[in-house]
Amino acid sequence: MITMKTTVRQLLDEKGHEIYSIAPDSMVFDAIKKMGELGVGALLVMLGGKLVGIISERDYTRKIILQNRSSRSTPVQDIMTAKVLYMAPEQTVEESMVLMSKHHIRHMPVLEGDQVIGMLSIKDVMKHVIREKDFVINQLEKYISGSA
Repeated sequence: MITMKTTVRQLLDEKGHEIYSIAPDSMVFDAIKKMGELGVGALLVMLGGKLVGIISERDYTRKIILQNRSSRSTPVQDIMTAKVLYMAPEQTVEESMVLMSKHHIRHMPVLEGDQVIGMLSIKDVMKHVIREKDFVINQLEKYISGSA
């Protein structure tokens, strides 16, 4: 159901609550390999069920490739982003889009308390916002043409 105040929780319920993660002491090579196999651009870095960071393809290119480091001998914890911005399930999808755009973040976990309940990408958020806008336009067109 499309509404103008769709929450992050509602979008996660549609998309799914899959959480893809890796341990901080894993090698970057393994993280990149896992991202490729899963078709995702980021993994949460989890230790004992707790979020300790996030590693993305961007981290890999900037902190491994550009610094001429080895992905096979560099642990994830050495290049991960440790200060992770996150969304709350009660936030609206549009609020989340603003947050992601403002901070140039492509992947953001959703936390309820200190528990990770899912992750959204900017692509997930944008697809939903576009669907909402298309729905509103369609309803307005029906109203204007008198077929509503």
